[in-house]
Amino acid sequence: MVFSLSSHAPPNSEAHETFQRNTQGILKMLHIFNPMKWRWENEAQVKINVEQSPTDQLKITVSGRNSNNRLVREEFLELSVWLRNCVVIRTPNSGLPPRLLIPQVRHRYLDIEERISHVTDSKRTTIDLWNGLEGPKATRETRMEVVAWFAVCQFGCKLEGGFVRDWIVGHYIQRPEGQHADPSTWISRTPNAAGVQVPILNNAVTPADLDCHLSAFKYFDIDKFLDAMHKYQIECEVTREQWRYILLFDEHAKTGPFMMDLIEPHVALTHDRVDFDVNNLSLEKDYTKELGMRVDIENVPYSIELETIVDRIRRKELKILRPSDDLLEQRLNKMVNVRHWSVKNPSVYVIPKPPNKYLVALAPIPPSSDLYKDLVKRLQVIPNIQIIKMEIIRNPGTEDLYFGMKKLIQKQLKGGNVNEKELFHGTTGKGIDGIRDYGYDNRYYGANTAKGDWGHGTYFSTNPGSHSHLHTAPNDQDQSRVLYYNKVLLGRIYEMNKLDRELQSAPVNFHSVHGTHPGRPDDDEYVIYWYGQALPYIKIIYKA
Repeated sequence: MVFSLSSHAPPNSEAHETFQRNTQGILKMLHIFNPMKWRWENEAQVKINVEQSPTDQLKITVSGRNSNNRLVREEFLELSVWLRNCVVIRTPNSGLPPRLLIPQVRHRYLDIEERISHVTDSKRTTIDLWNGLEGPKATRETRMEVVAWFAVCQFGCKLEGGFVRDWIVGHYIQRPEGQHADPSTWISRTPNAAGVQVPILNNAVTPADLDCHLSAFKYFDIDKFLDAMHKYQIECEVTREQWRYILLFDEHAKTGPFMMDLIEPHVALTHDRVDFDVNNLSLEKDYTKELGMRVDIENVPYSIELETIVDRIRRKELKILRPSDDLLEQRLNKMVNVRHWSVKNPSVYVIPKPPNKYLVALAPIPPSSDLYKDLVKRLQVIPNIQIIKMEIIRNPGTEDLYFGMKKLIQKQLKGGNVNEKELFHGTTGKGIDGIRDYGYDNRYYGANTAKGDWGHGTYFSTNPGSHSHLHTAPNDQDQSRVLYYNKVLLGRIYEMNKLDRELQSAPVNFHSVHGTHPGRPDDDEYVIYWYGQALPYIKIIYKA
């Protein structure tokens, strides 16, 4: 069987463009399919070849029984869905490599380094492992460490997620009470979409499971992994889903059961978003004291450092890193109401950087999120408005410019308040893509409109129904309009209640103008005159 992976989306749609962009990334790292190829060859004698077609698509050749070939094709079709929905694929090296905590705080967390070594030190001896399993100090958590050690040190996996957060860093243990206090009651089973019964661990158990991403370079065979578990008398049950192995350990052990997900790299790279900052840590082989990050959030625009995450875990505080949807709400409910964590506001919405050849990445905001609902309320001042969609903009170029300008204004104000506000701006025509891709370039001020009431600048408003909406126009094809919701550095504001259409810049020692129309105190606009003083943050597409 030979087939090419396609988007199954209209040619000019955003879903198709996202699929094409992500496919181009995959074509540069076809080795990510190695674990999938090994699995099919070991378990069903099916050979898979993945290569680049003359049209720059993924060309897949499958050699095996027809029934198995169809199952392989179904897996690739599922991958095409993820490639359409994934904003930016997460390459194997897109996170931050493990590093030590800075010397100023490291001495406070030596216990963390000890637990890291239990999972990542390839020099651990057989005696060390047996002590973790059966020694006088053996617990459910030390048994989890041993299983994680095999995955990381013997099979080249990267360990991420809840176990790193709850046990390695937090050293937290929580058990159910009442009728589920007995470990034999912790596991229930529920059918998945394919009708297969999948084990589920009681959500009051902490730490819960091990999230492991398979290496694209280290050979993996599930039977060899099970042989290693059998050698050390570790009970293990395996369930296979299209995108992962689910392993249940110690179901009948007195210490209590735990679970593991083994995820293949071609799937892991589509997991581009992280729910909470405290979930963003990872462990790798022979980094015996260091913590890594799944996604780089240390650099601008997020600036969340490793030490901050460790401190928050110790305080049981978390920061939300993406707009809420049903899945995030379920996870947040478990963290807050079951595990008793608190939420650190405001939320920060993290999107990985787009590939270098692309200027921008757009992430849709779920209508169920608080951010979406809040903006919808504010937009109701526009008569007969119908929201089509909202998208968060990730543009590293305009972000660097904006944060550089922010530092400059802070210096000019001697560390004072830069007056960063979130304001609306309406545009039309070429300005829509121009603002998205290049920000507010002062060479184009007034390109689509007459000279403004306060001169040659970019105009913003707190009320989207006033000037911002009036500067939009319906698209000829579908009658849609575009507003941008922006972060704007107003700095020291110059108040004006009379018009001056000849202004070329804010007055000396000021960074912006707040103009109020004479006789209309509620009719005001904010005006900036420097390139880089505003950052397009959310694109709002609507009809009115």
